[in-house]
Amino acid sequence: MKRRILVTSALPYANGSIHFGHLVEYIQTDIWVRFQKMQGHEVHWVCADDTHGTPVMLRAQQEGVTPEQLIARMHTEHQRDFNGFHIGFDNYHTTHSPENRALCEDIYRKLVTAKLIEKRAIEQYYDPVKNMFLPDRFIKGECPKCHAKDQYGDACEVCGSAYAPTDLVNPYSAVSGAAPVKKQSDHYFFRLGKCEEFLRRFVRSPGTLQHEAANKLDEWFKAGLADWDISRDAPYFGFEIPDAPGKYFYVWLDAPIGYLASFKNLCRKPSAISSQQSAGKQPLDFAAFTDVAKAKDENTEMIHFIGKDILYFHALFWPAMLDSAKYRVPTRIYAHGFLTVNGEKMSKSRGTFITAESYLALGLNPEWLRYYYAAKLNNTMEDIDLSFDDFVARVNSDLVGKFVNIASRCATFITRRFGGKLVDGEDHKKLQALMDARFGSYRPGSIRDFYEQREFGKVTRYVMDLADEANKIIDEDKPWEIAKDPGREAELLRICSLGLNLFKILTTYLKPILPRTAKEAESLLNIEELRWPDPGTGPVGTLLLPPGHVINPYHHLIARVDPKQITALIAANTESLQPAPQPHSQQRHAEHQQHVEKAEIMENTISIDDFTKVDLRIAKIVNAERVEGAD
Repeated sequence: MKRRILVTSALPYANGSIHFGHLVEYIQTDIWVRFQKMQGHEVHWVCADDTHGTPVMLRAQQEGVTPEQLIARMHTEHQRDFNGFHIGFDNYHTTHSPENRALCEDIYRKLVTAKLIEKRAIEQYYDPVKNMFLPDRFIKGECPKCHAKDQYGDACEVCGSAYAPTDLVNPYSAVSGAAPVKKQSDHYFFRLGKCEEFLRRFVRSPGTLQHEAANKLDEWFKAGLADWDISRDAPYFGFEIPDAPGKYFYVWLDAPIGYLASFKNLCRKPSAISSQQSAGKQPLDFAAFTDVAKAKDENTEMIHFIGKDILYFHALFWPAMLDSAKYRVPTRIYAHGFLTVNGEKMSKSRGTFITAESYLALGLNPEWLRYYYAAKLNNTMEDIDLSFDDFVARVNSDLVGKFVNIASRCATFITRRFGGKLVDGEDHKKLQALMDARFGSYRPGSIRDFYEQREFGKVTRYVMDLADEANKIIDEDKPWEIAKDPGREAELLRICSLGLNLFKILTTYLKPILPRTAKEAESLLNIEELRWPDPGTGPVGTLLLPPGHVINPYHHLIARVDPKQITALIAANTESLQPAPQPHSQQRHAEHQQHVEKAEIMENTISIDDFTKVDLRIAKIVNAERVEGAD
């Protein structure tokens, strides 16, 4: 049965460049979407720049441009980087769009009608220098729980505690450095607690969330679903709330609505309309994917790919808004983990906070990274690690030493000795029988299941296992030795035809991961665009090239990674450890904090006799196992 799927990825913020951490999600989604399209399913993958909020407004001020000019420039840069990594959105839009404004206002008004919006006065911090209310992330101070310094106004990065900005000790504005003052302001709240019954069903509905994600959300239910502040005060870059002058939608309200806005924009595009018509299909119907009744009747799906850090927005706030406003809710939400580099958080000082732009500018093959991420990814929320030594070894071993090696070993003999023509007649039948005998256990159905379940690491292991077997049989027959004997031409043709048929099968399986290499392989093999084998296809079936098929001359497909390229990449992304200049008031605050810290150190000094009383122990971990449901 053909599926109709609307796919989204989390929106990159318009305040910064695309980096390796972002690319985990976009490459993961791109692989899954390409696989679905190879099967002939109708898939529409949309995304957009997340453009609103205080950070964008302040950066535009610093650069002396308007917010609109800033987000236009970032939009171009983001699209450049995505294109460079072969990330093929069907539509890449912006949340600062007429479609998004209209949808935000429509959903908001429906929430008002449902009596789920409440206006109330709150007390919050105000910057007396910048004359603006401060978002949580623009207030810093001492954690009220563990007393770690320089923590943000919503959560402590040291102990993990969550709190209100007004709970911070010695708070200061991250914008001006001034001590903030408390002021009252009217805000608008979405009454999330009123949606608890629906959300409990949604979170536990089969297949909607990963098991560990549902378990994580149980913590929110146990703590109680608090009302959600969906408004911000001027000055603020965003959409003004209807009938509330000077009040703006909080960026996290309009950002997920941006998914629908991007799809609506796609539905209206002349290119999309003509594409549907040329395929003999009706124009894209926005309501068919978003209206509750139509989406259910026509068996459509809406699937979100996100990072685990924004799970509660997508699995609580977002479906509650949609359901209350009578829009369809997500079919599935796929959350992934974070990226570490060489076992640690990405670091600018160590050169491991790597931008997409720097990677591409140095001429590194984007499919090296696509393949490496695929080899690491699974369907859990576990973090994945990028080890540069492993990156070099894996790419050179798998892609060059195993996959491309098969084509380079066989294609040249075919074009030079046989005019590019593969085996024909009875020899082709013998070839098919040989492949059935040697490779009968490698079935496309197994790899299809891995792709569907987002077990891309299993895909790469399975395919490379097949590549090992293919290289083994070539090593056994040694075509380079056979070629020295003019009387063994038929044998040479058979083994090289076998190798190229196996290369074609491997390319089919790797095409979602390596789209550019697959296209070049299609040109080499002189074939049409590779599709996924039909479900009924056996171990070989229709996967073989036709009898007497003619290929094109071999050309180089994938180069090896030179470790010097990685060294250059790290150097290009390494920032100086010198601290950036601070505003005068912030400098005063920093000096004050240093005095306080020095005093605390002096007050807490202990003698060596006291130190010897401390019970210090070292333990060796001898076994560790995965705990079901743990994050």
